[in-house]
Amino acid sequence: MRISIAIAATAAFTLAHAQYSGFNYGSTFTDGSAKQQADFEAEFTRSKNLQGTNGRLTSARLYTMIQADTTDTPISAIPAAINTQTTLLLGLWASAGQDDFINEVIALTSAITQYGTNFTSLVAGISVGSEDLYRNSPTGIQANGYNGGAQPSDIVRYISQVRNAISGTSASAISVGHVDTWTAWVNGSNAEVISSCDWLGMDAYPYFQNTIANSIDVGNSTFYDAYDATQGVAGGRPVWVTETGWPVSGPQQNQAVASTQNAEIYWQQIACSLLGRYNTFWYILQDAEPTTPSPSFGIIGSDLSSAPLFDLTCSNGNVHSQPDTAYGTQYNGTINPTVSTIFNFDLPASYARQTCSLVFLFPEQAALQTSAYTFNGQGGMAVNELSSAVTAQTTYNTVPQVSVSGRGTIISLQPGNSYVMATQACAAGFRVAYEFVSTGGLDLEYFQDDNPSPLGAFITIC
Repeated sequence: MRISIAIAATAAFTLAHAQYSGFNYGSTFTDGSAKQQADFEAEFTRSKNLQGTNGRLTSARLYTMIQADTTDTPISAIPAAINTQTTLLLGLWASAGQDDFINEVIALTSAITQYGTNFTSLVAGISVGSEDLYRNSPTGIQANGYNGGAQPSDIVRYISQVRNAISGTSASAISVGHVDTWTAWVNGSNAEVISSCDWLGMDAYPYFQNTIANSIDVGNSTFYDAYDATQGVAGGRPVWVTETGWPVSGPQQNQAVASTQNAEIYWQQIACSLLGRYNTFWYILQDAEPTTPSPSFGIIGSDLSSAPLFDLTCSNGNVHSQPDTAYGTQYNGTINPTVSTIFNFDLPASYARQTCSLVFLFPEQAALQTSAYTFNGQGGMAVNELSSAVTAQTTYNTVPQVSVSGRGTIISLQPGNSYVMATQACAAGFRVAYEFVSTGGLDLEYFQDDNPSPLGAFITIC
């Protein structure tokens, strides 16, 4: 998971952060038979108890609101989630036309009425559709042999219908987004969908990117290229990782070899850098019941009670959540895939009616005299503005909300440079806080210092 360190002008504090983490779950088994409540309960319970995961995989992403083999009955995964206290990223299937989508909305509103806050308190978000824009694209049509998707205008209309349906209910405050491939998100013809979303769900599979070099050796960089590209068009909206994984068996795709060895490498590089940092839904817990598809991405084989097919213990020091722990004062800034840093700044009243810039100064190592840093030479960072400052007593459960996500970004951090992250009117007389988050695999640790060669985050007067 991610630790957040908060730095003020003279002090720093640490917070433990948690995000939604879990798997994707279909409504049927591989033979087409419908999953029942007991089946979902067994899967959700197994996810929470997977060896090597510290019980962190407690969320489930669904593709549909409708129970298999019914017209508009709410999916039985909902009572299963209530019984196991599993959080849910709900999905409404959006590629079958307006009439079928109405049935999805009926199932959603029926579930809200039937289960009330026992249900809605567990909902992480609502996804209107899944890869509809990809299936509507020339690439998707070629891959499937037909257009099995939806137009951008359809998804925008469906999102509006969902917002109207949940208005005035216990689900009214739940965020609404859409899930699609990263290639669909960066396609400018889909921009209206982005504008309609609270967040973007990104699906990315380096294994399937068979028109470029795609061996497991470049899986990490290929994935983060996709994530950064999606973040680049998100307009400050959060990007959730809604599908990714590497197959344990199946055909070779260009240079990408499906094997448990490569699936473990991909888990170590990607899952272990995502869990606790981003909302993440891995593909998939089990896909080999009762038959094994090709390719197969399942963490578990045909027997749900069996051990994972490879070691899920993260070797990068990724730690489990401690949401009620206050870590107190720190003096080093750390920004990497599992640790972020929050800076407090006290802006004097004399800054009134002036313009302030949030900057990050990153001199060459040789220019430093009283400070130093370690840097892995890759990635960048994004900045979130918080609604209020943090203190030495702040824990994850009491951390202020993000008031502005993606206030600023550095695409590629390079020594010997200074970066202006954001410029705005000075909040004179107030203490403000910003969270710095790693992107693209950045791993940086440094001693925040302003003399004689400044290093780190500062606010300057323009």
